[in-house]
Amino acid sequence: MLEARTAVKNLHAYRPPLAGRQGLRLDFNESTIGCSPRLLARLRSLDAETLARYPEREPVEREVADFLGLDVAQVLLTNGVDEAIHLLCSTYLEPGDEALIVVPTFAMYAIFAQAEGARVVQILAGENFACPWESVLARINQRTRLIAVANPNNPTGSAVACEVLLQVALAAPQAAVLVDEAYFEFHGETILNHSGRPSNLFVARTFSKAYGLAGLRIGILVGDAAQMAMVRRVASPYNVNAVALAALPEALRDQEYVEHYVAEVRSGRELLEQELRTLGLHYWPSRANFVLVRVGPDYGEFIQALRSRGILVRDRNSDPGCEGCVRLTVGSLEHTRTLIGALREVVVKVRDHREVKA
Repeated sequence: MLEARTAVKNLHAYRPPLAGRQGLRLDFNESTIGCSPRLLARLRSLDAETLARYPEREPVEREVADFLGLDVAQVLLTNGVDEAIHLLCSTYLEPGDEALIVVPTFAMYAIFAQAEGARVVQILAGENFACPWESVLARINQRTRLIAVANPNNPTGSAVACEVLLQVALAAPQAAVLVDEAYFEFHGETILNHSGRPSNLFVARTFSKAYGLAGLRIGILVGDAAQMAMVRRVASPYNVNAVALAALPEALRDQEYVEHYVAEVRSGRELLEQELRTLGLHYWPSRANFVLVRVGPDYGEFIQALRSRGILVRDRNSDPGCEGCVRLTVGSLEHTRTLIGALREVVVKVRDHREVKA
């Protein structure tokens, strides 16, 4: 009888709660306003011939490389950051190798590493979700072949200095070190152009967040040219679809739209954190387009109360160290003000209910 590999059978499948998402989407860190009108116009101009041909990735990779100030040999377009993670695991991990991740963080690092038969070493974040880099350095050994870091991190919103990331990469020359900069635009700091970036360090970016293109599934993996040549060997030549490839150049050209949205998110993030302080809710300062809040044992009631008001937020209670926590996406200023208005009602309702039960 045909059976899946043992590593696959042992995986805990990641099933995001995507069903029934009607309302203001503040649960998956998507853009709340979508892509630019210029980009939509480009999509509407596509003809049948474009869709009939196999997609050609390389010309768009040259445009992306120029945009980033890199050589095209350093850049690979991917089907979202998820595929970038998958490709790195396929390229560098053998069964029995070790992958280091600091938790809580994005689930797909562990899933793709385990699918290759690697052992995932999880290191719990420190107080207030500080990255325990001394512990990470202490766990590096010759079996360490992948270290994945989200910067800023999801779901905590915390960020790590580039100097620390470089120290980790230099301490593990035999490992692929991935710095996932999915939320770079909201943070504003990158390791991508750092002069000391070693050849084992890779950077991933996405167009799902600030650019409003989550539905097109397009990301970037950047690395040393010689290493990227190895990664390309396991990548499909048609991994990014023709619609996404047609849209991306226009998205890059309309930086004014992206910058305006990012500015609104940063302003909204400040407003939201200020309101959370006023409401007496514990949160962690964020460098991304979301804020992690500790609601406590009533987190489920909190989530449902917001949903009843047409606002979707994300349950993070099951993440390590996140008991009773909820993640709130920050969108446009208008949407953030809508969230704040609902929070004022919901917090009072939940606290009143708690007092009644007591």
